Amino acid sequence: MHAGWVFSYTLPVLRKFFRKYLPTHESVRQNRFIGLFGKHLQHHNLWHLHRRSVAGGVAAGLFAGLIPGSNPVQFFFAALFSIAFKVNLPVAVFTTLYSNPLTIVPIYIAAYAIGDLVTDDGGGNVPQAELHLMDKPIGEWIPALIGWLEALGKPLLVGIPLLALLLATAGYLAVRVAWRLYVIYAWRKRMEHRH
Repeated sequence: MHAGWVFSYTLPVLRKFFRKYLPTHESVRQNRFIGLFGKHLQHHNLWHLHRRSVAGGVAAGLFAGLIPGSNPVQFFFAALFSIAFKVNLPVAVFTTLYSNPLTIVPIYIAAYAIGDLVTDDGGGNVPQAELHLMDKPIGEWIPALIGWLEALGKPLLVGIPLLALLLATAGYLAVRVAWRLYVIYAWRKRMEHRH
């Protein structure tokens, strides 16, 4: 009895919160890279906000965010993973945005460190390949980033997928736990108001 009330009370609150910050169905469907999936965008779990679909969407977005390329490439893979695993597509697309020009260098340094630990190939130090993006026009950022990545070699190539898996797993578990804690909190608040 209590569980049913908790879900009927807290789910609309959570849905309202997520809808406030997520892209709309139409804006996602109109994206030229995601629109390629056509009829595959019809499954209800791609658009519904519940604990499993949101946690899966976060995991898909965290993984896709580390796929090398710009946002359209990452959006495409976030959509592909969402369709394959039937998880929330707008959440996945939105989550890829953690990987951007301001965060990519620290993320790739972390990936290099993980790859170096696993392969024992780099001697523990990131090579002194300099990357000065702010000194260059935006059009030269991608070639400069590619050259920097090539200098990092095998540890980075191993570290990127490992970091992506680690982030996806941690994100999935964090959302599941946070959602559960929020439901428990809302239930307790409701019980306090009743008494």
